[in-house]
Amino acid sequence: MRDTHELWTQALREQFAPALRALGLTGWRTTFSLPDEAWWATVGVVRRPLDDRVRYTLDLSLVSKRDWAASAFPGLRPDPRAVYGIETWRARIGELLPVGDDVWWEVLPGPRWQVAVEDSVAAVRHYALPELLRRIDPAHDDGSETYLARADLEDVNAALLTASVARIQRAELVDKALVLSGAWTRADRVAHQVLRSVAEGFLSAGDERFRLVRCQDTLDRELWVFEP
Repeated sequence: MRDTHELWTQALREQFAPALRALGLTGWRTTFSLPDEAWWATVGVVRRPLDDRVRYTLDLSLVSKRDWAASAFPGLRPDPRAVYGIETWRARIGELLPVGDDVWWEVLPGPRWQVAVEDSVAAVRHYALPELLRRIDPAHDDGSETYLARADLEDVNAALLTASVARIQRAELVDKALVLSGAWTRADRVAHQVLRSVAEGFLSAGDERFRLVRCQDTLDRELWVFEP
């Protein structure tokens, strides 16, 4: 069996990097950027290797190309994992996700090693990329959101935590449905009951962006569908 570090190398080369390039970013290995004439909008992989696993998270950074060219820092472009003091904005991916915490994904040996990589790519697609685009050019913010921001979920996640139910990891808007993803199972009756109440709360708000609420696990397997 390949060890974790071999799986990590394969995951970067065959899954993570191609997926980010398919989203429109350029780069390879652990640093990627959005093509833009005025800005370095970058995503960087922060790796924390351990004995039997690899933990990683993502740093995001926005630096004016004019400021970068005028600086004395080495390199063709800024490294999003470094702090230069000339950034217009920088954040760790967890600051954008509904959990609101520092989020680290783990690559472990076994049949589920790809799950972490797929989830981190989804975090870039639905949270990091829209935020970078919005900050580069407000015109990208046309009101057609594809996700709910952390602020929209703070009260809900607090209620889930009180009920000892796993918090919402992603909240996507897809085809007039609000899709909630989290570490839940179909057999968890408490999670089902609490999430039903959560869905009723969302639907009672009369948000025109969605007409039903779908709940799925971290492997994107559908668990429950709640309608008005």
